[in-house]
Amino acid sequence: MFSQNQETHQTGYELDEQNIPHHIAIIMDGNGRWAQARHLPRVAGHQQGMETVKKVTIAASDLGVKVLSLYAFSTENWKRPTKEVKFLMDLPIRFFNKFVPDLVKHNVRVTVMGDISKLPDKTQAAVQDAIADTAECTGMVLNFALNYGGRDEIVRATRELAQKVATGELAAEDITEDAVAAHMMTAPLSPDDDPELLIRTSGEERLSNFMLWQIAYSEFVFMNEHWPDFDGESLKKAISIFQHRHRRFGGLK
Repeated sequence: MFSQNQETHQTGYELDEQNIPHHIAIIMDGNGRWAQARHLPRVAGHQQGMETVKKVTIAASDLGVKVLSLYAFSTENWKRPTKEVKFLMDLPIRFFNKFVPDLVKHNVRVTVMGDISKLPDKTQAAVQDAIADTAECTGMVLNFALNYGGRDEIVRATRELAQKVATGELAAEDITEDAVAAHMMTAPLSPDDDPELLIRTSGEERLSNFMLWQIAYSEFVFMNEHWPDFDGESLKKAISIFQHRHRRFGGLK
């Protein structure tokens, strides 16, 4: 599951339309390296990556994916240079101002998970406007992880459960997997809250604190393309790899 997938020159992947993952999560990696390889500033890679988000969102929607979760900004990304962080905080404003009409056209609804209260006011406003503007859409959910960390999410869920036990609202023995899942930030995405397929671009093979609870039985596909080079055909390739896996969930088939 963790081994690097061999690159091929195949195009036009034939997919089983009955086995499209309902929920795909993507760690969008490689914007900076894409830019540096072209002797451009790192922010140019982030700008190009924004364009890729639109292309991949539409491709996923057309394929029948129900939820597309994108790791846009982690709780650890605040450690980056101030100038880069500022640019990343401006990206949601640019993205939503430019692409919300296209999202509505494709019936895509925007949701966000993470502690957005820590984002700049203008970024928060852009996020809330996008959520409101797409609220009536009934197609694919585009779920952005903004100021999100998997461990932070688990800590928050644990605190909420502990508070319920302390007030007598919940007995300790009633803390089940379902109870924990109901306090995760992905709970509103149920029944598709757990990704079936996790993709990471740019050749790196680690999770970077993303959806640690939800990916217990996800299939991992690591791809060599930097995120700005990723496209609809890349997405089909990842889904094709997924469709050739044998998912046993700890049992035997």
